[in-house]
Amino acid sequence: MIKPIRALLLAAGFGTRLRPLTLHTPKCLVPIGGQPLLAHWLRQLELIGADAALVNTHYLADRVEDFLACWQQGSMGLKRSHEPSLLGTAGSLLANRAFFTGCTGLLIHADNFSQADLGQLLAAHASRPTGCLLTMLTFTTSRPSSCGIVEIDSDGVVVGFHEKVIDPPGNRANGALYVFDQPFLDWLLINHPNASDFSTEVLPHCLGRIFTWHTNSFYIDIGTPEALAEAEAICSELVSTSLSLNPE
Repeated sequence: MIKPIRALLLAAGFGTRLRPLTLHTPKCLVPIGGQPLLAHWLRQLELIGADAALVNTHYLADRVEDFLACWQQGSMGLKRSHEPSLLGTAGSLLANRAFFTGCTGLLIHADNFSQADLGQLLAAHASRPTGCLLTMLTFTTSRPSSCGIVEIDSDGVVVGFHEKVIDPPGNRANGALYVFDQPFLDWLLINHPNASDFSTEVLPHCLGRIFTWHTNSFYIDIGTPEALAEAEAICSELVSTSLSLNPE
């Protein structure tokens, strides 16, 4: 039996490094190619036939709520989870674990921008090595010191993790996008019930139990004006290429 797919879209952050743009626009609604980041993710989830998406809110929550209220929904359910105080990535997942009962889950930072194929990521998770609780999307970064860099073994399992160190061993970066099932949530609740930060409080305890799927597609954290400009340039290039291949 194929399990439903559900996703937690983390959209509550302040986007401090993108100010003044984010003084009035939530980071998850910053436009890329004329569409808010959150819209890109919702469409990708619809494409893979996700059963439902849950969006957490905090900073400028009313703006995010207005966007979600106007979203054209198909068969995918859309839920909200407001956080009066930020819970952190792990805390948000723990607080909403019941949402994933009986489902395969996706944990997505909605302030990232990606062209990766989520269907291929899910397929990789389905064929992960025995004993792996998570599947992590990885990508090649040109700025390894600003990312979490992973080391993997011959089976694609994470054996080393280096969070934003000056001279990391390689450029395979953690995309902070994960696939999981109920056994991971059970493990998290038993072993780290009060965790807040996923990268520092959870991942280091999962070495040897995280499978990876690497994308060669564009993937970037829209955390700075420079990253935003890079993403916009890539989008413009993709549109130009599409028009040249499919002229009217």
